[in-house]
Amino acid sequence: MEGDLAHIGAGLAAIGSGAAAIGVGNVAGNFLAGALRNPSAAASQTATLFIGIAFAEALGIFSFLVALLLMFAV
Repeated sequence: MEGDLAHIGAGLAAIGSGAAAIGVGNVAGNFLAGALRNPSAAASQTATLFIGIAFAEALGIFSFLVALLLMFAV
């Protein structure tokens, strides 16, 4: 019974991976919208774009690690 609950918890923790994908899409979409609005400022904002993508992906990786811990360590 406990193993089944751990797998359910791991599935719930894996929702964070999908949320990270949504976050990356928001970051890239907003950058693209701003770049199309002001093309001359787009080059200076590229570093900010990559930092935002890295933070969104880090949250996805953390949720994946929590899912793995719930599946195999609990």
